[in-house]
Amino acid sequence: MGVGSGRTSTGDVSLIDAATGIVDYAAVHGLIGWADRVWAANAVLESVWATGPGPSEEWVLAEGPASPAVTPGATAEAPDELLASLAEVAVANGCTADTASGRDRIAMRVMGLLMPKPSEVKARFKGLAEEDGPKAATDWFYRTCCDAGYVRRTAIARNVSWDTQTDWGSLEITINLSKPEKDPREIAAAGKAPAGEKYPACQLCIENEGYPGRAATDAMGAHPARQNLRIIPIRLGGERWGLQYSPYAYFSEHCIAMSAIHRPMHVDRDALTCLLDFVDLLPHYFIGSNADLPVVGGSILSHDHFQGGAHVFPMMRASTAERFSLPGFSDVSGEVLHWPLSVLRLTSSNRNQLLDACDHVIRAWRSWSDESVGVVAHDPDGTPHNTVTPIVRRVDAEGNTGGDAYEAYLALRCNVTSPEHPLGVFHPHEEWHHIKRENIGLIEVMGLAILPPRLVGELGRVEELLLSGASEAQMAADPLAASHASWAAKLAEENPELSADSVHRVVRDGVGLVFSHVLEDAGVFKWDDAGRAAQMRFVASL
Repeated sequence: MGVGSGRTSTGDVSLIDAATGIVDYAAVHGLIGWADRVWAANAVLESVWATGPGPSEEWVLAEGPASPAVTPGATAEAPDELLASLAEVAVANGCTADTASGRDRIAMRVMGLLMPKPSEVKARFKGLAEEDGPKAATDWFYRTCCDAGYVRRTAIARNVSWDTQTDWGSLEITINLSKPEKDPREIAAAGKAPAGEKYPACQLCIENEGYPGRAATDAMGAHPARQNLRIIPIRLGGERWGLQYSPYAYFSEHCIAMSAIHRPMHVDRDALTCLLDFVDLLPHYFIGSNADLPVVGGSILSHDHFQGGAHVFPMMRASTAERFSLPGFSDVSGEVLHWPLSVLRLTSSNRNQLLDACDHVIRAWRSWSDESVGVVAHDPDGTPHNTVTPIVRRVDAEGNTGGDAYEAYLALRCNVTSPEHPLGVFHPHEEWHHIKRENIGLIEVMGLAILPPRLVGELGRVEELLLSGASEAQMAADPLAASHASWAAKLAEENPELSADSVHRVVRDGVGLVFSHVLEDAGVFKWDDAGRAAQMRFVASL
């Protein structure tokens, strides 16, 4: 065991420079104390199966961040280059697999060493919240998660994003490039690995905190490394939950609240109570839940969890189409939002009454059928189809986040299927699948599209073909552009004067308009006369 004093396989940074560099990075960013540096450097060497060489005397004796012996790059925003060098050493020493996930497990192992223990993080968070308020606590916790590499700032920065003006206001479009692609070798290995009982049960379990991760060849299957994960214990609904940030955030301070118990998602009074508890604990954040049924739910229905953060979404800026009151709930005001999905917004400064009103609406919707617009509450065998995507925040008199009034957004969902739409009647229809065919979950309900990475290459090719004047048939014959050919031909027809300066904007605006149609498909009450009448029949029934 052990690597000599030569360069790493990247040829850029020597082993000891990488080890002292990552230690200095951690010290400068407050993840470890200055007096921890020598211990930390030795721990880093051990983590990559190396026993030397050691740091210079000048480095050991450096008394603070201003010392010239401090490694260049210690003040970098992210430690990616240093971690990559250490991972190469680990691969060369045989202590991890020569795969992307193998390198990532080493990087997370190193960063897990160079940050406070969970008890220390919890104590600091609690102290800041008590002394300076909850925003100060989350500011510190989020920054720590970023500095520790758990929130992948460099990867997130690769995402492609823009806004598109539509009939529903400005929608936010993101092509998600932050999550790493799977290594083909690991995919093949996963197919040969024996099945086993999984631990942790899923990636949202609180048992992930500090977990070393595993390769696809493991009997339990692949699982990401989580040594640098820290979870703040919180109480929601009288139970233990955990607060963490999403590694591949889709928006500002994208956080996750997870039940300490691995149990299925559920949208009911208990869930609403938890949402209200959350915004009482962190009033500067919104919080929401994916729906609890397939098709209209999120990607992980097996673990009870919510998503929140500091972002203000397009849906929250939507105008009011209709106002209504709820008999028996005098302190609650109701609105039908002008939004492609069917969303009711209930507002009140009376938390208990708002909870009762939301529970009343959800119960009513679960049993509501209106076959004139395709809404069916249950199959003859009792299989349910109706549920709600709920979002809660606190606002002031101007509608800014963090005030004393509670806002609850209830997006009405229905997961019925039909021969014409076997993937879901209120799901992206087939004509839009070239851009989006996945479920419309919590984040997209609110107007932020999360589109697949394949679109970068495909849309780039579409732009080239549009500029060349290619016909629809020529585009259909192109492997990259084929799925977009009909749509692209319409763009060309609608924009006959395309140029190198305009084609990028035209294609992006076209994608944004497709997303608006996708959201319209997901709306149970359409914005025609029949849909408006049907929605108001439901509202009147409340």
